[in-house]
Amino acid sequence: MTVVRFGDIREKLPAEAGLINGNKVIADKHGERDMGQIASVGSGSFGVSEASVKRTTMARPRLQNIDALRGLVMVFMLLDHVRETWFLYVPVADPVDARTAAPAVFLARLLVSLCAPIFVALTGLGVYLYASNHTTGETTAYLVKRGLLLMAIEVLILSPIYWGISPPMLWLQVIWCIGVCMIVLAALIRLPRPALITLGLVIVCGHNLLDPIHLTPDNPMFILWAELHQRDFIALPFGLVAKTSYPVLPWIGVISLGYGIGPWFEADIFPETRQRRLLTLGFGMIAAFVVLRALNIYGDKPWFVVDGDPLRTMMSFLALTKYPPSLLFLLPTLGVGAVLLALLDRVRDSGFVGVLSVFGGAPMFFYIVHLCTLRILYHIAFAIWGSNHDTVFGVGSYGWVVVWYLGLIIPFYVPTAWFSRLKRRRRDIAWLKYF
Repeated sequence: MTVVRFGDIREKLPAEAGLINGNKVIADKHGERDMGQIASVGSGSFGVSEASVKRTTMARPRLQNIDALRGLVMVFMLLDHVRETWFLYVPVADPVDARTAAPAVFLARLLVSLCAPIFVALTGLGVYLYASNHTTGETTAYLVKRGLLLMAIEVLILSPIYWGISPPMLWLQVIWCIGVCMIVLAALIRLPRPALITLGLVIVCGHNLLDPIHLTPDNPMFILWAELHQRDFIALPFGLVAKTSYPVLPWIGVISLGYGIGPWFEADIFPETRQRRLLTLGFGMIAAFVVLRALNIYGDKPWFVVDGDPLRTMMSFLALTKYPPSLLFLLPTLGVGAVLLALLDRVRDSGFVGVLSVFGGAPMFFYIVHLCTLRILYHIAFAIWGSNHDTVFGVGSYGWVVVWYLGLIIPFYVPTAWFSRLKRRRRDIAWLKYF
């Protein structure tokens, strides 16, 4: 038997791993605790078997897969934000108009549709893993503090960088939305897990029944409803205006469901079992989307046939509402996310997963840096060449958007990877975990 200090084990594990909870080692793969492994409890030491220590090595790959998926959608996200920088003069409707949209723009928009649903679901999953190694009070405090920080970043940093391109406005976008969802989840984690999953399903599957409800600004419930389900403008003091770009109600359902599948990622679950569950869930959601969309009766705006143009007919079938995300928007995007997570789990030892996980280990850092850099590049271009498309500057074709995108991946990866490694190396710096 090897005697290992408690602090040594904690150094081997990420804080979120959930293998150690308080003073006890969580169940092994067979769901049993071998109390004979405990040799001594005293002077801050635990005696554990070498087999138990080996199980701790599974924590890093298990969490690395989650970071890798987050990193992958961050790479996708960059494409859309480059489009918004250099191709802003070409409007993209929600849902995309299949009759008029360029197929290349449509396909790119379809790809980046994966980003927000996967990111929010992974946030819920990350909260579960954090909670597995912390008390409810500690988890609540973390969620509230991080939620408020994200909301402040959206208002004080991310909104102002768009001023000059658009009128001064507080854009309550995805970072604000995730912040609100985290604060709400801080209360919901006290529910029994089945109740939380049921609530998430009811919200995700049923919120489209609320679509006909549209309130006007003179209604006393307008501000609350605009924040929850109606994408709209809110008049603020001093002449400011806020736009609820990401109404939060459906996303509360998504983050709750992400939290709900957390037990699949506990250390006592075999990777093969987790992968089978994720693939079943993912393909099941995609199949449900195909059936429900084909029926054309619920979950989003109806699709239509474009005579003589099967490509645009298919585009209409896949044109889905993101703001707020419809049931039919969430089914395929979350389904693909579950399949990708299972596939990344299968190749968890590959260099590809390692590269993506480093990128996905610092999502907030990447988000702030790449948006600020893109805005600076835009203002430099505007100062040099001025407006060439009405009141804005833009490139001549979407091909140049792709060129810019490919050229910026590595320059953004390098600082993000540096910060991600800094987070892993300096766990003693508490504020780093918020980025």
